[in-house]
Amino acid sequence: MTQEELFKVLVAHCKEYGFIFPSSEIYDGLAAVYDYGQMGVQLKNNIKNYWWEAMTRLNENIVGIDSCVFMHPKTWVASGHVAAFNDPLIDNRDSKKRYRADVLIEEYLAKIEEKMDKEVAKGKKRFGDAFDEAQFRATNPNVLREKAKYDEIHNRYVKAEQANDLQEYKQIILDAGIVCPISGTANWTDVRQFNLMFSTTMGSTGNPDLDKIYLRPETAQGIFVEYLNVQKTGRMKIPFGIAQIGKAFRNEIVARQFIFRMREFEQMEMEFFVKPGTEMEWFKKWKENRMKWHVNIGMGEENYRFHDHEKLAHYANAATDIEFRFPFGFKELEGIHSRTDFDLGNHQKLSGKKIQYYDPETGESYVPYCVETSIGVDRMCLAVLSHAYAVEKLENGEERVVMRIPAPLAPIKVAVMPLVKKDGLPELAQKVVDELKYDFAYQYDEKDSIGKRYRRQDAIGTPFCVTVDHDSLVDGTVTVRERDTMTQQRVKIEDLRALIDSKVSLTNLLRNL
Repeated sequence: MTQEELFKVLVAHCKEYGFIFPSSEIYDGLAAVYDYGQMGVQLKNNIKNYWWEAMTRLNENIVGIDSCVFMHPKTWVASGHVAAFNDPLIDNRDSKKRYRADVLIEEYLAKIEEKMDKEVAKGKKRFGDAFDEAQFRATNPNVLREKAKYDEIHNRYVKAEQANDLQEYKQIILDAGIVCPISGTANWTDVRQFNLMFSTTMGSTGNPDLDKIYLRPETAQGIFVEYLNVQKTGRMKIPFGIAQIGKAFRNEIVARQFIFRMREFEQMEMEFFVKPGTEMEWFKKWKENRMKWHVNIGMGEENYRFHDHEKLAHYANAATDIEFRFPFGFKELEGIHSRTDFDLGNHQKLSGKKIQYYDPETGESYVPYCVETSIGVDRMCLAVLSHAYAVEKLENGEERVVMRIPAPLAPIKVAVMPLVKKDGLPELAQKVVDELKYDFAYQYDEKDSIGKRYRRQDAIGTPFCVTVDHDSLVDGTVTVRERDTMTQQRVKIEDLRALIDSKVSLTNLLRNL
């Protein structure tokens, strides 16, 4: 099964088991808009709790807020979104499909990288322990040929990005022979910029220009405009941070790859305010901090990497992405940016309000610099789901689909099942539920054979299944089955809570940071 086929299967699985549904599906859906089902919302909330507690509970100098989606229109002038929040778009005249020009080029470069990696994998298989990857990459003619092709296109792409040269974007696409995946042709239009903000009207003047307002394209500006209120009421001293989780909206023309890129999405952002001149030190610290947070979940350190920006946004003096190995390749999961004093400085100019920090120790006042960490909740959900999905062959020849979701993030922590629906087993199982329900998200299931019930729980990622049988009535023990290994053990009912908590506790996950 190819990665593309696997991704399609994952999307279908998410719908079948209540993780994610196409929005408004009874009306044939709405492109790039999705609803989280009963399993998905639990997973999403667990991810948000992990981030929120790691930010606000483990850092005394970071506090949280919840700002509004609607903000004064001048906010987006000050932030640069009105003038500069654009994507370079290109159309294929034959398929009538629209694409992001930069994404087409990046995908072309990724395919070249994939070819080089395949050559390296062949060499590794051939030479075994004696394989020297660095030497192989420096001498193998196939790798060198692909590397030369990569460097030529990559260097042109970087220059085009930095110069915002839309004509060069198109020329790169033509020279690289990039074709539309639908029509198979290179009959492209010119590249043009498209602003991504959704606009609406507020008020009743009848003048759309006066009443125009935007759905926020990011949550960060809500933090910046509340900086003074938080700093003063919280008596916050530099350095300190403000964290927020909230919805944002972007009119993505080329929204695809399931929940990776959507028009309505959720962000977890933290703005860390520092003294000018110290921002690069804090930028480095937050890079390390955020990578540790990701790796701590247990999805494999090898599935993450940093990707430094070659073209910086208008507000940044340093930027990097934490990329995750999705089924469609390494893609951005989280951004870490040194935003300088761009945001607070611009809000100070446009609002006419003094937005500065007075340092009582030095007696100086200044506009703080800011280091930002920004992660998409939806992308994080997709990372967890895509890494967790597996199809296993069992010893008896059967297959099972299992979601190996990290236990502290799993939607359901434990399933309680009476072996049969008689002989007092359902009543005892209900007593077990009463013991566990205040501590763990659970499911009670008494329908079908015990094997089918195990499979249902595997498919939603439940770490533990507890089976109540006839021996339970005699000795007060139950069978506990572990999801990943399928091993079973007898456990006293009174010991269940401690056993489950040792594996699924968010607190224990936080202790490892």
